[in-house]
Amino acid sequence: GFSRHGDFTIKEAQLLERHGHAFNDLDLGKREPVTEEEKLFVAVCRGEREPVTDAERVWSKYMTRIKRPKRFHTLSGGKPQVEGAEDYTEADD
Repeated sequence: GFSRHGDFTIKEAQLLERHGHAFNDLDLGKREPVTEEEKLFVAVCRGEREPVTDAERVWSKYMTRIKRPKRFHTLSGGKPQVEGAEDYTEADD
């Protein structure tokens, strides 16, 4: 889980494991905010305010981590290839 990933503290990992689905639903608008805390959380997700609570901070941190480009290494030492890139060529009709 998150605790073994290294980017999150144990407390942050526990918050994400316990409430991650609810955070995600609020962030995506699948769930309407009910409490004032949830309304403030959604405002953070929309960029309308800075994260203040532990939940807001860990969700912002999580979203930053998953949006960061993933690095990968090849064993061949060559440049990474984009799968299917040669399938899309421009044709003059």
